[in-house]
Amino acid sequence: MKVSFIATVYNEEASVEALLESLMKQSKMPDEIIIVDGGSRDHTVAQIQNHKSKLKVFVKKGNRAVGRNEAVKRSSNEIIVCSDSGCILDKDWIKNITEPFEDPKIEVVAGYYKGSAKTVFQKCLIPYVLVMPDKVDKDKFLPSTRSIAFKKSIWKKVGGFEEKFNNNEDYVFAKRLKEISANIIFEIRAIVYWKPRKNLKDAFIMFYRFAKGDSESHIFRPKVFFIFLRYVLGLILLLLFLISRSYIILNTIYLILSIYIFWSIVKNYKYVKDARAILLLPLIQIISDKAVILGTINGLLNERSKILIEGFSYISIIYLIILLSFRQLRSLFSSPKITEHGIVAYAQYFKYPLYFETILFFVFILSPIVVFFILSKVRKHKE
Repeated sequence: MKVSFIATVYNEEASVEALLESLMKQSKMPDEIIIVDGGSRDHTVAQIQNHKSKLKVFVKKGNRAVGRNEAVKRSSNEIIVCSDSGCILDKDWIKNITEPFEDPKIEVVAGYYKGSAKTVFQKCLIPYVLVMPDKVDKDKFLPSTRSIAFKKSIWKKVGGFEEKFNNNEDYVFAKRLKEISANIIFEIRAIVYWKPRKNLKDAFIMFYRFAKGDSESHIFRPKVFFIFLRYVLGLILLLLFLISRSYIILNTIYLILSIYIFWSIVKNYKYVKDARAILLLPLIQIISDKAVILGTINGLLNERSKILIEGFSYISIIYLIILLSFRQLRSLFSSPKITEHGIVAYAQYFKYPLYFETILFFVFILSPIVVFFILSKVRKHKE
């Protein structure tokens, strides 16, 4: 049984060496190693080419789905094992992930993955990203490209990785395998170690990308629904308080917020067991919630809608500036003249000239058109 190892890279000069070193230490070596670079601007390709091992490197500009499909096309063997840069392979990973193919009926092997944390923050982040050992359901576990093996024939059957998706192509691939009832087996001994993000900014971007990818592919996980539900209910309670000024509603908000914070600590503290996690876990929970909400909404919007929303956001900022600097703007105009009948318009009542609101009206009408036109041209030029 011959095996081809594939991976995609893009600007991975800081992490690709660790992946290659772990690959070279395998108890069972692959018969072929193929790495596809997505057009890196750093020294990733040169670093791979300087490696002593016999491997094939190809450059194919595009996202990870493009790179993975290219790697599979160029492979010579039926069994494909796949991982990602940023991961470190257990020494028996290839051995364990390919053993199930001794049964000719097996088409896909879903390997497992663990977090490789160096800081408390990374330890806190891991349970938000990976499936923890006590929550693994081998019958429902979906394969990830961090740790997967599949036959080239089943890859062809599902049409490969969907190249229009930039953020969750492996999840879409796994869902399609399920849809066609591919024979998938979970192998918990095939372990890959994943390096978590190092800070809140990178974590937010990661959660945002995952959520955006899911909504772009119209995959909606139940937990996303509950995230939206709790924030909508929270917003309703907040609005009710602002309207009624009821201390009962305010105390209810405080109680729910306390339960929410307590829940975020209790559910994941057992994986960290560090007092500092009491502060970090709620923070990561809130950051991940916000990223999921924004990513899901963004993924659902088409390009024209995004331009409109972005444009009106800029316009709102302009109008806010106008309102905040109203006194200064008013001084640019001459004082209003009161008629002999003593009639005072509402504009004059608020002490600005009547023709000022006419100018403001045209600003309101014309600025959306101008901003929308400019943004459309900028986006088209970038493409």
